[in-house]
Amino acid sequence: MKRILTILLAFMPLIAAAQMVQPVRWSGVEIGDSVRLKATIEEGWHMNIIDFGKREFDEEFADSFVVTVAKTELCPIRFNACDDKMCTAPEVWEWKENLTPTLSSGEGASISGGGREGSRSLWVIFLLGFLGGLLAIFTPCVWPIIPMTVSFFLKKGGGLRDAILYGLSIIILYVGLGLLVTILFGASALNDLSTNAVVNIIFFLILVVFALSFFGLFEITLPDSWSTALDSKARSTGGFLSILLMAFTLVIVSFSCTGPIIGTLLVEAAGRSLLAPAIGMLGFSLALALPFSLFAMFPQWLKQAPKSGDWMTSFKVVLAFLELALSLKFLSVADMAYGWGILPRWLFIAIWIACFLGIGIYLLWNIKNVSTTRKIVRAVVIIPSFAFACYLLPGLWGAPVKAISAFAPPMEIEGRVVFNDYDEGMAFARQTGKPVIIDFTGYGCVNCRKMEAYVLDDDSVKARLQNYVFIELFVDDKRDGIGDRNSALQREQFGSNAQPFYVQLDAQGKQIADPIAFTTDPMEFINWLKY
Repeated sequence: MKRILTILLAFMPLIAAAQMVQPVRWSGVEIGDSVRLKATIEEGWHMNIIDFGKREFDEEFADSFVVTVAKTELCPIRFNACDDKMCTAPEVWEWKENLTPTLSSGEGASISGGGREGSRSLWVIFLLGFLGGLLAIFTPCVWPIIPMTVSFFLKKGGGLRDAILYGLSIIILYVGLGLLVTILFGASALNDLSTNAVVNIIFFLILVVFALSFFGLFEITLPDSWSTALDSKARSTGGFLSILLMAFTLVIVSFSCTGPIIGTLLVEAAGRSLLAPAIGMLGFSLALALPFSLFAMFPQWLKQAPKSGDWMTSFKVVLAFLELALSLKFLSVADMAYGWGILPRWLFIAIWIACFLGIGIYLLWNIKNVSTTRKIVRAVVIIPSFAFACYLLPGLWGAPVKAISAFAPPMEIEGRVVFNDYDEGMAFARQTGKPVIIDFTGYGCVNCRKMEAYVLDDDSVKARLQNYVFIELFVDDKRDGIGDRNSALQREQFGSNAQPFYVQLDAQGKQIADPIAFTTDPMEFINWLKY
């Protein structure tokens, strides 16, 4: 443990020293035969255009610089930036058709005296990552791992040392695996992994197996040969291998919800050093690891609790019902991404109703034979379980049941014509003269389902959307490369790979407003709309 901490501390001076100044961020949007180029300039800085063909511009630009030029007139832009203390060396930015814009350094390194990072300091990126990790704790992709963690460390015995190793394993795996996948395959690989049929089916089956084990049908044990190998390894490593495997399970399962967050951090590093997203992912994984380290110690607290007969059996059965319900999310993602149609929304809701009714009925059974204290504890669980099942019941006939919007397949929003092909939607827009909203979404996108339930299904929003042609593009559709094309369109034309992501265009395809991402406030979305 001391060695690990020493190694981590040894890298801190390198992290503090490896900074770069990039106060100007460029983007480009193709509009017919023209390209709209935009430079966003960090507050306190101004930009100088050194060379951009034969065009003449003012000497300095603050806040932003926007220009639209014909594709035939496109050429690299040579620029630099200054604040009241320093100037950067000249850099060259170039937009290329059907390619991600690139930023190349100029004649030298940045001339810097303050040691700041470009648009955000490393500390700010770390804090943003940490906040993202805190939010991830409450996502449905992470919840199924909580009972698995408790069960694993309940058998292992818990303890401070194992809990710390578990937390460090989560951090190392998240940072290392996230960067490795992105470097090798690109930022969209995380999204591909989260919607891969084999991956989702495997974790669906894992959760079902855990649930059956909690029901008491069998005990999960390793084969004797595995046990012998792990016992031998445990003598030298203290069982670190098994803890690492548990942490690896957490990382992979949670990718369904955390992939977009990690992908955003990595896209932020496009054209830069990988240091910035690495720091962001460090903050993210640290926030996620802290509560799970506590869960790893929780079994020790359970062991110290007063012995109370079969209370643990009841606890495991309740967890089993929850595992069955949560497992459907993974099956549903694969089902939607590949268009199998085996788990429609009504069936998903029906199984959830059965699971929560099962919890209530199980705890109500023989309740008269338990102590008064246990009756009270059971009642605290029974009443919400029955109430939640009743709440879900109207969902069988099309009610929105927004509480499970993050889990269930999306519901169809009435009164809205939706195109799922970009070219078809834009052709209809040109024919009718209507503006366009592009909704970049995903079958495995939790926040997309929340936004659909809380914002797009709002009556005021639906009324305003009648003025638009609505194009819904799934970036994780696995049929005939549809998702790949939609994902490439989002990355290359709009510089983002996170979902949900909404763009407003006019009938000719010109962007008429800055994009908007996740929100649960209908008024914020309405204020964003131009028509």
